[in-house]
Amino acid sequence: MTTHPVRYLTPMEDSSRWDAFEFRPGDIVINSPAKCGTTWTQTICALLIFQTPQLPGPLSSLSPWIDMLVRPKQEVWDNLAAQQHRRFIKTHIPLDGIPVDPQVTYITVGRDPRDVAISLRSHGKNLKRDVIRRLIHQAAHSGNAAAEVQIDDHDERDFLDEREYLLRWVDNDDSPYDNLDSLRALIWTQSRAWVRRAEPNVILLHYADLSNDLAGQMRRLAERLGIEIDERKWPELVEAATFQQMRNRADELAPDEQLGYIRDHKRFFRSGKSGQWQQFLTDEDRAHYDRRIAELAEPDLREWLHHGAR
Repeated sequence: MTTHPVRYLTPMEDSSRWDAFEFRPGDIVINSPAKCGTTWTQTICALLIFQTPQLPGPLSSLSPWIDMLVRPKQEVWDNLAAQQHRRFIKTHIPLDGIPVDPQVTYITVGRDPRDVAISLRSHGKNLKRDVIRRLIHQAAHSGNAAAEVQIDDHDERDFLDEREYLLRWVDNDDSPYDNLDSLRALIWTQSRAWVRRAEPNVILLHYADLSNDLAGQMRRLAERLGIEIDERKWPELVEAATFQQMRNRADELAPDEQLGYIRDHKRFFRSGKSGQWQQFLTDEDRAHYDRRIAELAEPDLREWLHHGAR
């Protein structure tokens, strides 16, 4: 195992929390930009590992988010150390910011960036930002009650309409090392997995492929992970991974770490549909997006991001 050479430090994440983390053979790291299908993939992995829709705990406890700053690092590490099942760990950090281990499987999920932006806007409005900031502050001070601060629950992006949000997100040129919430950062993250896609322990999934052939993609993933499933169990496992069933179980599956920073768990599973961005962008906007993504991504990566494997 090697320590990662790159550090990503955003207001919500710190890749250095992976430093010296001890992997186990068979560990799974689910790595993708926010709103690309991370929770969906975590749910699928849980269903494959436990082989039942009746999971033994909330998803964010079964599949902790190491680099999220709302909990002290040691608390997250202790949770993972105590787990007896095959571990599957969540992160939004690009692969070059995560330790490399040949015994670990890395799963990255792609999605049309324009759909990601629309989903991000909805997700942002559903967050209790004051709670997140307070939790981060408390975790950084080891839960010292005297360190509590009152922070306004406000972000200017919450007041933007879908079109303006998407265009700002497209044009944001912040460095991915300190802001992973932009088109540039999404391409940066996906490209680090794309160049490693031929490696036997790197798996690429796509939101469109999961939507169009959930059963087939779940079987493909089970095979890549070396998990055997009794054929009689497949129908209920696939059904449990559908968007509607995940929405029905939002309190169990929504990623608020049981800390209450998501306003409405069901709203986290907003629609599951693709192509909603089309109603918000003008022809000029679409041309602008095409020029921008052409600057950031190679043609084959752009094709995959927009359409999946097809």
